[in-house]
Amino acid sequence: MSVKKAFALRINQALLKAVEKWAADEFRSTNGQIEWMLTKILKEAKRLPNEPTNTPENNQ
Repeated sequence: MSVKKAFALRINQALLKAVEKWAADEFRSTNGQIEWMLTKILKEAKRLPNEPTNTPENNQ
């Protein structure tokens, strides 16, 4: 399992509300949704350095 690091994220209120709604629709936490979104876009851009064994996408 990969080590996770906490950090503060500043995000505008409308964008956060949209992410929260999407997360609820997918039965994920907001944090899990953001991690899933970042993992997905990094994979698509071929910028993910290696395949983590425990990605949010695998935990759907």
